[in-house]
Amino acid sequence: MSQYFEELRPFMDRAMAMMAAKTLFEWDEETLAPEEAGKYTSKTVGVLSEEYQKAVTDARAKELLMLCEKDDTLTDAERAIVREWREELSRLDAIPPQEYRAYAEVLAKASRIWAKAKKENDFASFAPVLKEIIGWQKKFASYEAKEGQKLYDVMLNQYEKGFNMEQLDVFFDLVKREWIPLLKDVLKKQKEEGITDDFLYGDFDEKKQEEIGRFLAEYVGFDFRKGVFATSAHPFTTNLHNHDVRITTHYTDKLDSSLFSVIHETGHAIYEMGIADELTQTPAGQGASMAMHESQSRFFENILGRNVAFWKPVYGKLQETFPDVLGEVSVEQFVKAVCLVKPGLIRTEADELTYCLHVLVRYELEKMLIEDDLDVMELPKLWKEKYKEYLGVEPETDSEGVLQDIHWAGGSFGYFPSYALGSAFGAQMYEAMKKTMDVDTLLEEGKIGEIRDYLRKEIHRYGKMKTSQEILKQMTGEEFNPKYYLQYLKEKYLG
Repeated sequence: MSQYFEELRPFMDRAMAMMAAKTLFEWDEETLAPEEAGKYTSKTVGVLSEEYQKAVTDARAKELLMLCEKDDTLTDAERAIVREWREELSRLDAIPPQEYRAYAEVLAKASRIWAKAKKENDFASFAPVLKEIIGWQKKFASYEAKEGQKLYDVMLNQYEKGFNMEQLDVFFDLVKREWIPLLKDVLKKQKEEGITDDFLYGDFDEKKQEEIGRFLAEYVGFDFRKGVFATSAHPFTTNLHNHDVRITTHYTDKLDSSLFSVIHETGHAIYEMGIADELTQTPAGQGASMAMHESQSRFFENILGRNVAFWKPVYGKLQETFPDVLGEVSVEQFVKAVCLVKPGLIRTEADELTYCLHVLVRYELEKMLIEDDLDVMELPKLWKEKYKEYLGVEPETDSEGVLQDIHWAGGSFGYFPSYALGSAFGAQMYEAMKKTMDVDTLLEEGKIGEIRDYLRKEIHRYGKMKTSQEILKQMTGEEFNPKYYLQYLKEKYLG
């Protein structure tokens, strides 16, 4: 046992406690807080952020950290914790405390401004705070950037170590080159086959949607002894530690929207719940990266959840819940409907094939905002133009266009590419998994727990002990290769 690590632990516990409290206020803001709470709660969040920064950058903590870095008695988990603490220290130590607190207060009010702007289709009311957030983001990135490093690359690295614009440009060029013609072929095939999803639209009782949502969450692996299920404007997952993980969904006039939102967020939750106890409540007690996190949520949602084998053991429960709608619809018809490719405006409602095109739009706009100083008032126009070019659709309102996502209101610049990378990671993992287990048979027999246990063993338990690329190489025997994602989509949609 390392004496220095044990001395460092109280500083770490204090920092993690501040972060947990801040997370709890952010959760409350999105789910339960009254309308007038925002600007007052933002002060509390600001103070908590300031105290978190103080705990991480404490002078004695710095001394102990340096001693830990020279201590060869540390365990692998402790070394990972020290490494992640060093990275967080380097980031926070460069930011003046008053700036860090001011930024936290801006973010605390921004989500409410965004929600109101989206509801009222009023981008102009959100633009000033968005501009302020971008200014802070660029300033903080400039503090962290190494000589010659682009600001947007700094932001990307916060979510996915080892990926920068140069690498992502190659990936998204593949998406543009292959996905758009593939989309045309798939739409033609669907039209010939006459696939429809009309029966999924209607006025569905929210209590029944919640009932089936809770059922599916638990079936997939959400442990309600360690988790909370709620609603919010934008579905999300957060956690205080691996024994308190929280997911939300929302309800619309499309039945499968909430169903797959729940499965998606449960995928995130399973990851957090599967992180080893020795890592939770430490800087290494999170997913390896956002792309690895998204690989898990989208793996459960799409690769498993939009597979007919997944639904065979549970489709009867869904029919019982909505007998008037699904009573005469076979499981095969249902799965064809929920896999229907239909270019649309909303990323979170997108099918597997067009999803990456939604991410492509956001990636290109983020680069322009950060690297080219794009005026935020140009965003609605450019958003419409890119949607028309890549997906063949054009939003009539900013609410269904540039205002649809909460990410920018939360300062999450560099996050969006993780969604596309995560989908590609998942396809590569799936190809490797099929060599060691019969995935379809396990799903048909309702043994999804065996798949979940495999993922926990190969990915979840490590937290940040390994990078996403290390996990991918260990699990599949290869470096990241997006060909498996393209191959998966072609096999699924063209046969």
